[in-house]
Amino acid sequence: MNNKPKPDDRRDNVEKIQFNIDNTIKNYNLAEEMIAKTDDEKTKEALMEKNKRREESLKGMKEEIKDEAIARENNYK
Repeated sequence: MNNKPKPDDRRDNVEKIQFNIDNTIKNYNLAEEMIAKTDDEKTKEALMEKNKRREESLKGMKEEIKDEAIARENNYK
């Protein structure tokens, strides 16, 4: 049985991260729409907290995609 780990294939990391960024932005915008439409303060608060976490995630993903793009340009050396 071969227990060797698979080599790290980073070639599509930029696309995967971009997909996650796009999805997070979409969810952020949907939550903003819900916040504007609801009168339920608990729901508003929960959605605002989620969006705060999404903003933090987006910052991290944008840094990560930048690093991956640079690594790709340098052929992952």
